[in-house]
Amino acid sequence: MIHPTAIIDPRARIAEDAEVGPYTIIGADVEVGEGCIIGPHVVINGPTRLGRDNRVYAHCSIGGDPQDKKYGGEASALEIGDRNTIREFCTINRGTVQDTGTTRVGDDNWIMAYVHIAHDCQVGHHTVFANCASLAGHVYVGDHAILGGFTLVHQFCRVGAHSITAIGTAMLKDVPPFVMASGNFATPHGINLEGMKRHGISKDAMAAVRQAYKVLYRQNLSFDQAKTALGPLAADFPEVALFREFLEASTRGVIR
Repeated sequence: MIHPTAIIDPRARIAEDAEVGPYTIIGADVEVGEGCIIGPHVVINGPTRLGRDNRVYAHCSIGGDPQDKKYGGEASALEIGDRNTIREFCTINRGTVQDTGTTRVGDDNWIMAYVHIAHDCQVGHHTVFANCASLAGHVYVGDHAILGGFTLVHQFCRVGAHSITAIGTAMLKDVPPFVMASGNFATPHGINLEGMKRHGISKDAMAAVRQAYKVLYRQNLSFDQAKTALGPLAADFPEVALFREFLEASTRGVIR
């Protein structure tokens, strides 16, 4: 299952049923799990761990050194979960000691061509990154988030669960859960009702999230006033609690 032109470091661990394509290079301290398919001309540096059933297409660079001038060769890692699709020419870098030291990508993510995930990013599960979306360092992306093509996310920003960005969105602040955002620079444009329907969120919960959105964006409240006003609604609906907790945790501020 390993093409004869592939170069595999003897310290790498490759599952017996994994496939490795022509001219791919896999370095030391790399673990490739069962059922993975690694395409041609891929470079994977370690320490990097890929879980089960991942598909990595041609010309990707996985586990490279962080693009950070402060990086001085310190030990750092990349962890990728299960069943991820990583299309052509993607780059995913290891972490730095200035953060947790580990970049993480969860399970069941769909990562399209030319996507960049920088050092120390934490990506959840079931996300979609359209072509050329790019994360700077230390970015958090919640479950089921969708980043439109050419979306750019500034370092330390957070992308909330079930949120969605339009093509060419530039994020300098956090996008709360369930919110649709677009523009340069990103501004809110309602909630992601279609995505919520797809994931089985109840009509009552969707109505509560819509009300939470109005509290934050339509009632001319200060940020602190909005967080306080969301308290009763958050007590009744976990989705609104997620929304409010995200606001509480924001350090860069949220788009408004």
